[in-house]
Amino acid sequence: MSTAGTLKVTSPVSLKLPSDFKINEVDIKIGKEPPPPSAEPSPPLGVLSNFTGNFAGHGLNTIFRPNSGPPTTTTFPNPVNPPPPQGKSENVLEINLTSETLSFAQPLGSIPNRGLITQNDIFLNGVPYTQVISDILNPATGKADGKPIGIHFESGLWMHVPATTTDPVIGDTLVRMGSIPHGTTINAQCLAPSSGTAGPPKIPAVDMTPTLIGSTTLVPFISQDASKTDTPRIPQDLTKFIAAGTITQDILTDPNTVLRNANVGKNITETTTFKVSTTPEAPELGGGTANIAFLQGNASGPNASAVQMTATFWIEKVEHKIQVPVFKPGQPPLRIPAPEPHPGAHVPTFVVHPPHEITQPRTITVTSTQIQYSQNVSLNFNGLTWPHISCATLIPTEDQTVPPSAWN
Repeated sequence: MSTAGTLKVTSPVSLKLPSDFKINEVDIKIGKEPPPPSAEPSPPLGVLSNFTGNFAGHGLNTIFRPNSGPPTTTTFPNPVNPPPPQGKSENVLEINLTSETLSFAQPLGSIPNRGLITQNDIFLNGVPYTQVISDILNPATGKADGKPIGIHFESGLWMHVPATTTDPVIGDTLVRMGSIPHGTTINAQCLAPSSGTAGPPKIPAVDMTPTLIGSTTLVPFISQDASKTDTPRIPQDLTKFIAAGTITQDILTDPNTVLRNANVGKNITETTTFKVSTTPEAPELGGGTANIAFLQGNASGPNASAVQMTATFWIEKVEHKIQVPVFKPGQPPLRIPAPEPHPGAHVPTFVVHPPHEITQPRTITVTSTQIQYSQNVSLNFNGLTWPHISCATLIPTEDQTVPPSAWN
């Protein structure tokens, strides 16, 4: 996907806790003074230690949404115009080119969960997060340079749960607990990865084709054909987007194509992968979704009930080579953006304070963290399960510090 131009952070979020915030245990001895705060280190975060500060980037969102009757039919963000010739459709495929911010607060510290009889207490740790996504699709240019329209807000927690040996018998796990304004809350869990692997991520294909509820039988729709210009789809005519490479048939066939395109030219040296789900395969894992009454509907069926969410995250270490110009001690630190791995790519900026004089330009090697994800929310309505797929590539928004080791 081509997203030429500067990175648009449409809704920057600063997520902070009070500096003295700490969850403490309550002493079971009634009338006793509470114990002083423990000097022991907080429980580990594992891979969640990478979730710090603010990240931003671009991505793709696709959703088949119900097509109700007038006056609310397809009025947001823009109508299906001209009306498709085949008449009323029960769904509209909406495609968004997105700008996203993902912000994390400082870790919560030691959070006690009480065990019963045979199970000892455990202590969790985690980080609060806020996710804001806007549509920046521009029908006039076929690019991701349009006026931002907010389409998603989510707040929640990423938690690390330590292993237990009795009840249940399970290793370390990760949990994502999120709340979405449309009326859905999620609790998604997975086994925590023990380590990363060398090299870039292996990002599998994902299919946006609906299926019969409770079945794997695919039910494709004409709106999935990028060449069609008169289907129940927003945007309806993809000619300019195909020319710009932002929405193509390859992308509609496999939305994760945008993630692989974003990695072209990057030197990703290490990847840690995990996949959380509200219906995890391992029997000891928990999770689920909950929806408001409007989404659940009644005996005639749901309006659009979110029945399942699965999301794969890739936490990647990206290596950059930046050129440091001539520098004399006493000068202010330099701000140097990493080179673009391909035209229009978004890159982090590094604060460079050489420990000695630089008499001629010098190239040093630095690293940054990149977050990529691909999420599929299954929506049930009109007898089908409709995939709602979102994916994005996110980089740090704050200036990155060059460590002393870069000068070795």
